[in-house]
Amino acid sequence: MALQVTGQIKRVQNDPGYDYKWIHFGFMVGLNTMDFGFKRPAMGPADILFADVSKPNPGFQVSIVSDLRLGNHFSLRFLPGITFGSRTFSFYEVAGDTASILISEQTVESNFLDFPLLLKYKSKRVNNYRPYLIGGLSMRYDMAARKDFDDDGPWVRLTPMDVYVEVGFGIDVFLQYFKFSPELKVSLGFKDALIHEPAGGGNSKYVNSINKLNSLVVMLCFYFE
Repeated sequence: MALQVTGQIKRVQNDPGYDYKWIHFGFMVGLNTMDFGFKRPAMGPADILFADVSKPNPGFQVSIVSDLRLGNHFSLRFLPGITFGSRTFSFYEVAGDTASILISEQTVESNFLDFPLLLKYKSKRVNNYRPYLIGGLSMRYDMAARKDFDDDGPWVRLTPMDVYVEVGFGIDVFLQYFKFSPELKVSLGFKDALIHEPAGGGNSKYVNSINKLNSLVVMLCFYFE
């Protein structure tokens, strides 16, 4: 008697016509952590500090899903939404070759309006599962970016507008009444996110410790469509 491999058994498909809808909608909720890619000046002058993001801070995002079918394996997705997160800058004074002393920290919050336009490539559906890759561009506007700070601090400020490239992967799980899709995605900003003029005309050593900042966001998303 021939043996059947469990993974090859054809099962009853949930909503088999779902893949042929030319447009559908849904929503997404997810978690994120934000970071920066740094370009720093050469160490030398005594007033130059070493800047870094000290620890990942958890954030979250929500968005509306609009999906346009382009064929059996491709769809175009527009995902307007809002992302909340923060990053904590740490500034170190370097003493000697290896020792460093933490002299200041600043947490910068970001509340982004997101406008991603992404292309989704879907593999062949197997029973109620369909892995996929996704990539594209996103425009983000940071509503939390401020021109000045009201209290004493390092005075690091971020530009409100940036364009990001996004890539990720996930799997569509077809349930009885809807499609659920967990997805892991990375988003990298193109522009220099740093405003190089210190707010209020002071604390320039903090801004001078950074030549360029590029935003980085890692997102774990859960889609309900």
